[in-house]
Amino acid sequence: MKYLLVLLITLSSIVALSCSEKKTANTKSAANAEIKKGVAPVADAEIAVIEMENSAAYGTIKIELYSNIAPKMVARFKELAKEGVYDGVTWHRINDSVIQSGDPLSKNDNPADDGTGKSSKPNVEAEFSDLKYDAGIVGAARGQDNNSANSQFFITLKRETGFDNRYTIFGKVIEGMNNVRTLSGVQPKEGERPVEPLRIKHISIVPR
Repeated sequence: MKYLLVLLITLSSIVALSCSEKKTANTKSAANAEIKKGVAPVADAEIAVIEMENSAAYGTIKIELYSNIAPKMVARFKELAKEGVYDGVTWHRINDSVIQSGDPLSKNDNPADDGTGKSSKPNVEAEFSDLKYDAGIVGAARGQDNNSANSQFFITLKRETGFDNRYTIFGKVIEGMNNVRTLSGVQPKEGERPVEPLRIKHISIVPR
């Protein structure tokens, strides 16, 4: 299963940001999926706190979650965090648009499979909305099928119009965006994967 993001480079071309293989791929039109429109995000009573293994260098990232926009993806994210599925995963994909994590396979010693995995739970249906992908938005990575989100997630580094209406938005960074940018600048990299793993120690779900 390939998990990918799609970025519009020009009005006529699309480059796939795949979590598994760096390929260009056709995606199902967002028109084929329902898009929730005109609904303002309401932050949950709980937030997610991402703690890095090297906390001195990378600090923490706090994320508010939007159950009124994407209830299924928020529920999955909270479930996996509480079960410890995210403990030890890496930020396996870093480019000019996003930092991406959430692949259980990134815990192993084989970097070649980073970005190709998911949890043992069923995929999550698309919960597209008309919220905009500004800097700090948290989205669900997926494959070519709109309904193939699972465990992987990404944080946008800047405004990405090509992501709008195409990928489930389920949260936003409310504290630690400076740490997100520190992670995004790590070198050296092999392609989009940092050579030295940037591991998440734990994601806590705590009261706001």
